[in-house]
Amino acid sequence: MRKLILRSVVSLAALAAVSGGWYWWQTARFIESTDNAYVEGDISIISPRIEGYVATVAVGDNQAIRAGDVLITIEDSDFRAKVAQSEANVAGAEASLATIDSQITYQNARIAQMVAAQGSAGAELNRAKQMYDRYKKLVSGKIIGTQEMDDATADKLKAEAESSRINAELVAERAQIGVLNANRAEAVAKLAEAKAALMLAQNDLEKTVIRAPIDGVIGNRAVRVGQFVSPGTQLLSLVPNDVHVVANFKETQIGHMQPGQKVKVEIDAYPGQELTGTIDSFSPASGAEFSLLPAENATGNFTKIVQRVPVRIALPENSPLHGLLRPGLSVEVAVDTGSVAAPTLAQAGGWLFGAANAAPKAKQPE
Repeated sequence: MRKLILRSVVSLAALAAVSGGWYWWQTARFIESTDNAYVEGDISIISPRIEGYVATVAVGDNQAIRAGDVLITIEDSDFRAKVAQSEANVAGAEASLATIDSQITYQNARIAQMVAAQGSAGAELNRAKQMYDRYKKLVSGKIIGTQEMDDATADKLKAEAESSRINAELVAERAQIGVLNANRAEAVAKLAEAKAALMLAQNDLEKTVIRAPIDGVIGNRAVRVGQFVSPGTQLLSLVPNDVHVVANFKETQIGHMQPGQKVKVEIDAYPGQELTGTIDSFSPASGAEFSLLPAENATGNFTKIVQRVPVRIALPENSPLHGLLRPGLSVEVAVDTGSVAAPTLAQAGGWLFGAANAAPKAKQPE
């Protein structure tokens, strides 16, 4: 009986060892796990773009909102006054431009009138010259007296003077057109400036209403009615419903990881609920490099410490926990590195430091 029991125990132990070895060879050796993982989300910090006093706060703590919903309004009386002032400036600039256009139209009519007068003066000058030449011949032949010759000479001089006067006025009127065109260009520029000021005033007025940029839940609400706020003031946080997991794996664990591999995700807040995610991307540097005081290993006090690399894990949108997960929750993850073929060394370097490898190299001098 003892021999039989001993044989049974040995057989069971051997079977367990073989089964365990088979499981390790087929599955366990491809699993990389860590409990240094957390739920994260792209939290939006809501801040005003103008300064003023808060008129209303339309949301409360932990309230779910949709993109485009009104969150906060700022007193807008001053901004409405600036819009009205800018509209008046635009109207004044448009009136000035219309006045100059009317002056240009009138000036063109004046030029046309002077051109007609120039033709009339030229005809009169031509007639006076012909009379002068005719009387000059008659005087030389002693057919008429000097009185008629004096009248012809006076008419000729008068016609020449009138023609010169009209020509000078025509030059002046045409020069005035140039002045009016310059004034019009200035008026057009002032109108454009007034319209730009009006647009800025309208933009500032629109900024008095702060709307939600995304769907999410209100958190960390620090704004209150009557509070004076300025650009950059943190009013509240908007936590999105779409979250992901960031797992900090040891540098010795990421050698066989690559995007697309399956990840088993267990959230401490929901025991028994297991999600299946996928590796989305790798951080371009270890967590220590992004710390406030990065380690300086060239000081002579070097102690080798295993570094951790943040790995982003995407969660399925149709999971039963969608909308329930909150950034900051603790997570345990296990990556099945056998679900996708292990990457080559060049591929791993590209995934881990893709941003650096993608940067164009400077051309070496010949």
